[in-house]
Amino acid sequence: MGLSVVILAAGEGKRMHSGLPKCLHRLAGKPLLEHVVRAANFLKPENITVIYGHEGEKLKDSMPKLSVDWVEQSKQLGTGHAVMQALPTLDPNNRVLILYGDVPLITPETLEKLISKTNEESIGWLTAFPKDPSGLGRILRDEDGNPKAIIEEKDATEEQKKLDEINTGICLIPAKYLQQWLPTLKNKNSQKEYYLTDIFSIAVENGINITTVSALSNTEILGINDNQQLAKLERIWQKQTAERLMSQGLTLLDPMRFDIRGYLKFGSDVTIDINVVIEGEVRVGSNCTIEQNVLLRNVTIGNNVTIRANSVLEEAIVGDNCEVGPFARLRPGAELKTKAKVGNFVEIKKSTIGEGSKVNHLSYIGDTEMGKHVNVGAGTITCNYDGLNKFKTEIGDEVFIGSNACLIAPVKIGNKATIGASSAVTRDVPASKLTIARVKQETKENWIRPVDRQCDVD
Repeated sequence: MGLSVVILAAGEGKRMHSGLPKCLHRLAGKPLLEHVVRAANFLKPENITVIYGHEGEKLKDSMPKLSVDWVEQSKQLGTGHAVMQALPTLDPNNRVLILYGDVPLITPETLEKLISKTNEESIGWLTAFPKDPSGLGRILRDEDGNPKAIIEEKDATEEQKKLDEINTGICLIPAKYLQQWLPTLKNKNSQKEYYLTDIFSIAVENGINITTVSALSNTEILGINDNQQLAKLERIWQKQTAERLMSQGLTLLDPMRFDIRGYLKFGSDVTIDINVVIEGEVRVGSNCTIEQNVLLRNVTIGNNVTIRANSVLEEAIVGDNCEVGPFARLRPGAELKTKAKVGNFVEIKKSTIGEGSKVNHLSYIGDTEMGKHVNVGAGTITCNYDGLNKFKTEIGDEVFIGSNACLIAPVKIGNKATIGASSAVTRDVPASKLTIARVKQETKENWIRPVDRQCDVD
């Protein structure tokens, strides 16, 4: 029997106080819905249908690459009504796994457990035993312990509210049952909604077996209704991810002050200090140290590299045995070859820093091809933009550039050239020569400062 997945994501999320649909809010850098779709994809279903509603077009437009079928629930009339909208997309011979777009921590392992424990002709229902079940629907059982119904807390008696087994909403139901029973649902409840949970009691009435399965962890079934819950689940997700990475050999000096909003692949003996943020896809080689307050976004880092404190690296490549920072910025297109060094308050953009070359402090290098063993003095900048076009600077091997130089592109600096401090270089520089491009210093003997002239008048 095949598997289809239906994800309910039509909620407005009023308590978020936001113009975004609830499922578009982000956890670990990704929309809540994307987390649920990713978990579902591990199961290799035949299709995934997302039921959208409030501002639903924003969901579709924000995640165009998401491989799902989108179905609109124009009026939010309850979970049963939502699933009913998906019926045309479902193979009647399949089983249907129903998930929720605002429950982002659900794991493939728990879902696989639900599927494997449930007979193909039965219904599987995921339940949990939280410390505080208030606000949640309770599982009602008969005298023999068999599940017989779900009662929402709003409709529950005081005695029923004392029950501690709750409904997570996640369930596995043969599509043929949904087709038979969903049209029969009634909205005779305090919310005047069509509850999917009424399927539970209908199954019992029809003699269909219901298998209840507990989640592997109570954190998996936590939903998000407001910003406080979103922040809580963010910390849970980050803690779990940090623990998983440490179990694989990563050294985190404080796992509670580490945030990953993407994917990290790392070698052996990698140490990460506090307040480091990983975004996108980041690869770090072996024997590397990432100091505190560093942002790495879509970066590849080689072996034996040190990224010093307060540096920002984005879409950059750092070769083996390099050193970056502190307070350095590598912008998209920056590449450091082996043993290159970029120091404090240096910005590199769309440039290659050659093997063993050094840009130690207070410099900007943009649209530049730099050779091997170049030394760039403090305050040097490449003037690569004329307000309309970008131009390239080419620097040969073993060049020495004095402090406060301006290299006005397009310009080429030959091998082993030396450029005097404070030079404004506008033409190509020959190899192995000293080039000085600055105004000759002159002293005006009879010049009087304007302020001194004003004093004389007074």
